[in-house]
Amino acid sequence: MKLSKIILSAALLVAAFPTMAQEEVTEYKFAPHWFLQTQIGGQETLGEGSFGKLTAPNAQLAAGYKFNPYIGARLAVNAWQSKAVMVLDETNRWKWNYVAPTVDVLFDMTNILGGYNPNRLVDVNVFAGIGANIGFNNKEANNFAAAYKAEYDYQPLRLLWNGTKARFVAKFGADVNFNITEHFALGLELQANTLPDGYNSKKAGNADWYFNALVGARFTFGKKYTKTTRVVEPQIVERVVERVVEVPVQVTDTVYIKETVNEEKPYRVDIFFAISNTTISNKEMSKVTEMADYLKANPGKKVTITGYADKGTGTRAINLRLSKQRAQTVARVLKDKYGIAADRIIVESMGDDENQPYPDPVMNRVAICITD
Repeated sequence: MKLSKIILSAALLVAAFPTMAQEEVTEYKFAPHWFLQTQIGGQETLGEGSFGKLTAPNAQLAAGYKFNPYIGARLAVNAWQSKAVMVLDETNRWKWNYVAPTVDVLFDMTNILGGYNPNRLVDVNVFAGIGANIGFNNKEANNFAAAYKAEYDYQPLRLLWNGTKARFVAKFGADVNFNITEHFALGLELQANTLPDGYNSKKAGNADWYFNALVGARFTFGKKYTKTTRVVEPQIVERVVERVVEVPVQVTDTVYIKETVNEEKPYRVDIFFAISNTTISNKEMSKVTEMADYLKANPGKKVTITGYADKGTGTRAINLRLSKQRAQTVARVLKDKYGIAADRIIVESMGDDENQPYPDPVMNRVAICITD
């Protein structure tokens, strides 16, 4: 027996509960520290001789202090040997010894350009310094000058010196260090040094130069940083809520009339990054997959990816670059890995703009994806 009235449907609500994901964040705080460098290498003195004729051994010992992630200073003692040659006869060469203490200021270009990160494998510094070059043991030049004058009655070395001679020296250069452990690194250093005319006993009317290439080790003492790990507030990822209402009507035969009411909100996923980093971690990659699945299921939707950076770290220019690269990284994964068309993806970057999405600075190392 058929019922005269049939309730055709009941209200149906599909609600996706918010995804609560705790974020564990590790933060590094720079600690001022001392370091020691020992290096050995070679020197090429600038002169009239062909390259290699004026190559001599060189060594350096330095002790320094890193004041902050960007600037340090050191007392360096560079020493060993320099050479000179006569322009017309390269067989007439002489060498002498020297010790050159200098005070150098170092600029950590890796941190200046890329933001502070103590876990990098490589760091690059540029430096500049001033000091004194103390020359001694110039006997070969004096012997050559005496013999030449006796034979030709002419003094070829018009700025000949004897005994100990101190001169002002200025130097600049760069080094690259490979961090083997937290307190030990191997490095290469290149430096240029300039002194007043007469360092090689010859009068040229311009400054004298010598160039050093050194390899060696750097030892760091004490803590370079302190590390803290904390859990930040959970993030909420909203899901689309769609309500379908089926309205019953009374008819002779069973008729279904379906009314669909969409209450759809933009789909949002927040993808977080480590400090000074643009690589998506395995943990955050699952969120990119969620966004890709949504876009595949909704081919008419587009997504806007906005990158941000923590304004408490780095400079405005660095943060603008970081935020742009973070957004571009997410967009690239959506296109290359999941096949989302490029015309469905809009990339924006906000850097460390005042209107940051989270009150906690650490949370603003993020790329936020929102559909239209």
